[in-house]
Amino acid sequence: MKRWRAIGRLLRAVAHVVHGLWTIRTQFGRLTHAQSQLLVREWSRHMLAIMGIELVVHGEVPSHGPLLQVANHLSWLDILVMNAVHPSRFVSKADAQHWPLLGSLITGAGTLYIERESRRDAMRVVHRVAERLREGDVVSVFPEGTTTDGRALLPFHANLLQSAIAASAPALPMALRYLDRESGQPHPGPVYIGDDTLVASVWRTLCSDTVQAVVRFGAPQRAGARDRRAWANDLRTEVQALLDAPFDNPSPR
Repeated sequence: MKRWRAIGRLLRAVAHVVHGLWTIRTQFGRLTHAQSQLLVREWSRHMLAIMGIELVVHGEVPSHGPLLQVANHLSWLDILVMNAVHPSRFVSKADAQHWPLLGSLITGAGTLYIERESRRDAMRVVHRVAERLREGDVVSVFPEGTTTDGRALLPFHANLLQSAIAASAPALPMALRYLDRESGQPHPGPVYIGDDTLVASVWRTLCSDTVQAVVRFGAPQRAGARDRRAWANDLRTEVQALLDAPFDNPSPR
């Protein structure tokens, strides 16, 4: 029964992705920014519901930009979860644009891609992010540079923080966790590291009925007198503190 339920979820999810692509191509050009953001948020929440994932949020959700959201990185699911809370423009590794269906969707939603091995491309993206921040956007980055299993927070790369410094924009630390809502322990389903394939991770997630996506927001902060490396270290400390904080008294979304 679990297998058939997962297949049913998969079929509904694919149909929802196709509908999302149709919406991007036919409606986004005629909508205001606020209207587009609302559509992205509701589409993302519906997708989580289709997949059987409960969304839990702690802290104050940002209402507007300019803002650089700085989060730990666990899974392909992170972008979907963050958009379900508050839509933003993401900076993602370049190979994400080639993910089946999902790549086309996040590209259409305005994701900025970066070739992480290329210093020149990193500078190009820094300038693009600074431009978007000056326009008042919320931009989200994963400064670890890769996904992890959540057991340890990797050092934060500082390059993209230069965009917030250049645009005089604040950064908002936030923490992501995927828990088993019955045991409260980390859920292995959404993990996407090492030899894991995207298909295998998606399938594990679809097969579970107990995935809980937990988001905790910290307080926005400005660089002040700090350079990007010092600021990156301080933001990492803040994200770690958010991850270590108890996740009781949740607010399901």
